[in-house]
Amino acid sequence: MEAPAWLWIACTVAAAGAQTARNAMQRSLIERLGTVGATHVRFLFGLPFGIVFLAVVLFAHGASPPAFSATYLGWVLLGAVFQILGTGLMLAAMRERSFVITTAYVKTEPVQVALFGLVFLGEMPSAVAAVAILIATIGVVLMSLPALDAPGPRLAARPMLLGLAAGSMFALSAVGYRGAVLALGHGPFAVRASTALATALTIQTVLLTGYLLVRDRRALAEIMRAWRASVGAGLMGAVASQLWFLAFTLQAAAAVRTLGLVEILFAQALSRRLFAQPTRPLEAVGIGLVVLGVLMLLSA
Repeated sequence: MEAPAWLWIACTVAAAGAQTARNAMQRSLIERLGTVGATHVRFLFGLPFGIVFLAVVLFAHGASPPAFSATYLGWVLLGAVFQILGTGLMLAAMRERSFVITTAYVKTEPVQVALFGLVFLGEMPSAVAAVAILIATIGVVLMSLPALDAPGPRLAARPMLLGLAAGSMFALSAVGYRGAVLALGHGPFAVRASTALATALTIQTVLLTGYLLVRDRRALAEIMRAWRASVGAGLMGAVASQLWFLAFTLQAAAAVRTLGLVEILFAQALSRRLFAQPTRPLEAVGIGLVVLGVLMLLSA
């Protein structure tokens, strides 16, 4: 049975909401766990939930996990590694700039996803979709401009570069995950998405646990002591990732990541409520352009 045409939209919007909540939870753990430790939380505590999601989906479909190919493993490894790098860079930027501004820097990602998707997967966006991506990205850039008002250009430049680099890493990760679910063939989309998620979380957990065992065992021990706070971040991270993977299975990565810019709106609301960070006029204009770009994308 084919998935409804609107399902990728619902999955993407829900993923953006869950991801905003996860980012806020991770941000609160940075001071206690450090950047690498806070990065590891989403994978280590997300893995059990990812495995449960896969088990439920396999049971519901009466299926077994699809066979892995070298192509699939290559794509999912690419996605997993770049997601680790993107998360670390994003959290490092959040230590120096506001929650919403950092999110805006990271969300320059759709243009990069469109480029990488064209180069690596041959997925060409339509003319309307390309314009929508450009408009939404300009909106994101406008939202980030108030950061230039901060005293001292170096202080503003560092988080900007960290955020933009994080966007590049997430763009490559999105293309890797899209390639992974396509490499799994034509089975049920939920089975392919859940399989790719469980595989990616396993790779990420092994890599970062090994790194911390060698470089910073104290941080690993602190992660375990902070398990109550970390479980929530892991759960929301797994839910967000499951929804992103479902969307990637159903739609091109560039379209998914452009619609995912609604996360900016969620981050704006959350930053006002939790972090007492007000909206500036230029940010409001940027938000309007993001909304316009998203609406254009959905009409394409």
